[in-house]
Amino acid sequence: MKIFKGRVVVPGSCEAEALVTKNGFNTLASFQKSLQFGDKTAKCGDQNNPDLFGKPMMGTALCLPQTIGSTTGGMVLYCATAMNRSPACLLFSKPIDSLAAAGAILSDIWTDNSLPTIDCLGDEFLDAVKTGDKIKVEEDGTVTIL
Repeated sequence: MKIFKGRVVVPGSCEAEALVTKNGFNTLASFQKSLQFGDKTAKCGDQNNPDLFGKPMMGTALCLPQTIGSTTGGMVLYCATAMNRSPACLLFSKPIDSLAAAGAILSDIWTDNSLPTIDCLGDEFLDAVKTGDKIKVEEDGTVTIL
């Protein structure tokens, strides 16, 4: 068991299976097929992210360094949450960017679904967590790899 403490962007608690990328996460490219064509498991459509491509993102603890790409990223996160196709939580090793933060916060305000979001977990977090690990997120920003 390894414990990390990050900064709470959107409070919440959950337990989920980790889905890890060490590459920047292109929100639009990753969720586009799910949102436009009805893929209810939200398989990652970003061919430039070999860590995630083709893997279901819905209900996972999405572990990533940062988001990249389109300025629509925040609204994409909000739409995925509103359509019940979002990850269980977002866990950033680096500080979150304003667009992803806006999407997570709007999801919390405008939907009945929670998208706990923690950032500043450190590069050590991404070195320690592996896809398939069980993750526990607590309200205070504590993230435990079980």
